[in-house]
Amino acid sequence: MASDSSDHTDDDGTDDAHDGPLGPTLTIGELAARSGLATSALRFYEKEGLLVSKRTRGGQRRYARSSLRRVAFVRAAQELGLTLGEIREALASLPDGRTPTKHDWQRLSRGFRATLDARIEGLVRLRDRLDGCIGCGCLSMKSCALYNAGDRAAKRGSGARYLIGDPEP
Repeated sequence: MASDSSDHTDDDGTDDAHDGPLGPTLTIGELAARSGLATSALRFYEKEGLLVSKRTRGGQRRYARSSLRRVAFVRAAQELGLTLGEIREALASLPDGRTPTKHDWQRLSRGFRATLDARIEGLVRLRDRLDGCIGCGCLSMKSCALYNAGDRAAKRGSGARYLIGDPEP
């Protein structure tokens, strides 16, 4: 079998590389070069349902050119701190699983706003408490946000629950 990234000729010697039912397409190597991602990352995105490819008769992946925008959307959403699950859910809300348009992005970003605002508030709270907590070195058993007697905060989740803003008992 030919390489995903360079040879555009099928096993039978015919060239079906860049024109298919979706119009002009990209090989995985071309999509990687244009998007700045490794081919392994693109395969991972595909496995996770964030990206779709078609296969040539020779088994090579071909991506619609709109996949460039889809990859850019995924990367932008990751930069915002969204999980792959949140990104997958957002993409699944699009009709026909297509790439987001400007209007779609505006609608999706409104949905992300509450999540992002909560994360920003949490980061600000954490930043402000770090100055007075970890930096002080006191580790007072009565007032320290890191102290978790009997592991009582474990019911609320992992991490330093009091430091990230959970109320102390």
